[in-house]
Amino acid sequence: MPPAENHVLFICTTCKRGPDGALLGPGLIEDLMGADLPPGFTVRGTACMSNCTRPLSVALTAPGKATYMLAEIDPVEDRAALLELAQLYASKADGQTKLLERPKSIRRKIIGRIPAI
Repeated sequence: MPPAENHVLFICTTCKRGPDGALLGPGLIEDLMGADLPPGFTVRGTACMSNCTRPLSVALTAPGKATYMLAEIDPVEDRAALLELAQLYASKADGQTKLLERPKSIRRKIIGRIPAI
């Protein structure tokens, strides 16, 4: 497995859900910062990822790797799947993951893959 250096898990800090308009990202950021992420991964909050109709937005990125954008992430139910996806992503030299390799619960929540430069 290639080393995971400069890998980032971005989480939107402005996504809201529900009748109370609760912010979804800050709690997930705090939770994942204390989680067992692959070596070299950091968690960063970022304001609006321009996917407001499908909160919570998350992205995985690293230099020389494809970037993945996810939508409709549930901070509680999808936590373990995000950690599993991060591990898989870190293990791929180009970041490319196949549909059936990804955690089943978030396979269809990946809404885009942007090629590496």
